[in-house]
Amino acid sequence: MQFIYKIPGYILLMFGGFCLSWGGFIVRSFETSDAWDILFLRTSFFFLGVSTFLFFIYRKNTFKVIKKSGLPGLLGGFVMSFSFISFVFAMMNTSVANVVFIISTQTMFLAILGYFYLKEKISLISLISIILAMSGITIMVGDSITQGTFFGNLVALVIPISFSILIMLVRKNSNLDLVPAVWYASIFSGIYSIIMVDSFNFSNHDILMGFLLGVPQLTFGFICITIGSRTTRSVTVGLLMLTETIFAPLWVWLFLEEIPPFSVFMGGMIIVFAIIIKSFEKNKSVTA
Repeated sequence: MQFIYKIPGYILLMFGGFCLSWGGFIVRSFETSDAWDILFLRTSFFFLGVSTFLFFIYRKNTFKVIKKSGLPGLLGGFVMSFSFISFVFAMMNTSVANVVFIISTQTMFLAILGYFYLKEKISLISLISIILAMSGITIMVGDSITQGTFFGNLVALVIPISFSILIMLVRKNSNLDLVPAVWYASIFSGIYSIIMVDSFNFSNHDILMGFLLGVPQLTFGFICITIGSRTTRSVTVGLLMLTETIFAPLWVWLFLEEIPPFSVFMGGMIIVFAIIIKSFEKNKSVTA
């Protein structure tokens, strides 16, 4: 599995966004589990998935690598756990459209933090791409955005901020393998989910859905994102992560037969256009 570290960062990030895009469809497929049950199931399988990956890569050196990740790994995991927990709180206290729109602001947070913390310049093409992407997202969910509750919207804002902090830590410590940060995140959020779950009586169907959330969606997604971010500029990470926003409505349409409004397709095309523009930046490279 060492080959994954040799794959170009932009490919890993797009595949990571693709994996995460299945989240909404899988969550909608649960039968009886409530939000906290889902959090427990997905973080449990998430922990097992990341642990298995680390073991296959490093074998007997697994815990040495986790220890070597040091404070950046521990801090990244702690911060990222807030993202997983906040997602559940946000979905319970504001609209789905609000959550989608607020999460997408990670594109701007990454650009801003990358500029001030990592001294990564924001080119004119990058700025245009960000504006186009945010315009596309606004078109996609604009008709569904509501005031929601202040608490729900505020909690949703924790998601893009915590994700952006994780990427800053990965970029700043690119000499370290910070996949252990994802491992720590699964532990921290898992502990909280155990506290919140009322009972541990899950149907076989929901256990399968929890596996799909925890392994193909979260494990594959965040491992690819963490590794890919090491060699990819922050603003590009933000733009490529919007592949999640593009694909998510597609799965609901194909498998749940919920036809999205035309604005979703229009907004999605604008986001794709924004990513294409960014890909043709000087030096024909999205990595640096």
